[in-house]
Amino acid sequence: MDWWQAFLLGIVQGLTEFLPVSSSGHLMIFRELLGVDAEGFLDFTVTVHFATVMSTIVVFWSVIVKLLKGFFRTRYPDAPGFCCRYNDETDYVCKLLVSMIPVAVVGFFFKDSVEALFGDSLRTVGICLLVTAVLLVLSDVFGQGGVKSASARDASEGGPRNGISFWQALLVGVGQACAVAPGLSRSGTTIATGLLAGVRRDVIAQFSFLMVLIPIIGEQSLDILKALTGDGSFGEVGVMPLVMGFIGAFFAGLFACKVMIAIVRKARLSWFALYCAIVAVLVLIFA
Repeated sequence: MDWWQAFLLGIVQGLTEFLPVSSSGHLMIFRELLGVDAEGFLDFTVTVHFATVMSTIVVFWSVIVKLLKGFFRTRYPDAPGFCCRYNDETDYVCKLLVSMIPVAVVGFFFKDSVEALFGDSLRTVGICLLVTAVLLVLSDVFGQGGVKSASARDASEGGPRNGISFWQALLVGVGQACAVAPGLSRSGTTIATGLLAGVRRDVIAQFSFLMVLIPIIGEQSLDILKALTGDGSFGEVGVMPLVMGFIGAFFAGLFACKVMIAIVRKARLSWFALYCAIVAVLVLIFA
């Protein structure tokens, strides 16, 4: 893999990680278009995925700091013994943790089965892109996120605290677990699932990006550890391609993350559905 190929693939990863069009599917498509050798490519994806996680942390830094401060400041200072208050930050963090349960179950118990089931076929990417397109259309047609419905109101108005309930968080987590298939967009699936469940647009936009941080950091850390202990193949890719891929993914991710937040809050997702459908048809025809 040449450095310019790595840089271009990094940009593709950074843009498509946050836009609802599937980063894994587009990486596979562009890998084929650029003629990049598949050997060692998995370790390259580890690097660029980690770069987009870093860009997410930068964009949501103030939110993350506020959540952590509130979560670890739950004890009443003058109360004896273990006396804690359940504040908004604790509630939000707990719901993030609940949303991670489905993907943790898949990762720990069914990862090999899922990888064997979907394989590395572009035809699978095409089919899953069609599924993504359908989900995005359904979220625009039937989703209640665009209005303040009873299920999307804040706790002060009779709705769930922080704008999302525990069952909604779990349902969005199921969507994330299903998005392990290449071509099924993680951001598209989680945002569409949240909107269909009645979560307000501005709430699910932030929740969708924050819920992925711990699972991806954990997975990428394990992959990097395996590589450093001799079970990976980072040496087959080369240092320069990895660095260029990281840079491309990080800065493209910063841009795409901010753009996607604005899009989810105000615009319809059907335009991305149309794009996914067109790419899916082209892939299924020419794959």
